[in-house]
Amino acid sequence: MRLIRMARLIQPCFLATVLVLALIGSAKPAHADFRLCNQTPSRVGIAIGYKDKDGWTTEGWWNLPTRTCETLLRGALVARYYYVYAVDYDRGGEWSGQAYMCTRDKEFTVRGTEDCLARGYDRTGFFEVDTGQQQSWTVTLTEAGETPRTNRPAVPLLPVPPAGATPQQGPRGLQ
Repeated sequence: MRLIRMARLIQPCFLATVLVLALIGSAKPAHADFRLCNQTPSRVGIAIGYKDKDGWTTEGWWNLPTRTCETLLRGALVARYYYVYAVDYDRGGEWSGQAYMCTRDKEFTVRGTEDCLARGYDRTGFFEVDTGQQQSWTVTLTEAGETPRTNRPAVPLLPVPPAGATPQQGPRGLQ
């Protein structure tokens, strides 16, 4: 009789343990990605720059339809600062900045940010994104952040700083 009572007590505990283990085993790990959302009425092209253990890399192009999001880099972020350049395909604007990196008109992955023109690439100004060392981050492009795109010459002209001035800086850590 005592055995029957113990079996009745053990059975619910056993089932509860199995249920908890099943729930733990089916839990999905949190996603850690670098995402970009296009909240404009236009299609946009995206290029991204970042520094990993192997140095600086720029990649492009992701084509985002209006009001959509895309994961550009999957997994935990490896750096605090990322750099983005975006082009408005429909209205001709851009989202740019003062961190110069290498790009080209067609799909690309470029290692390094030095001597873009000499290596056959364009020299493009990216804007900086400070992720605060978070595991994941989302950048949202809006019309308010867009500036009109100027007509650029086929080979961008590099400004010559006046005597005693320092040239414009590239991405952080690239001096």
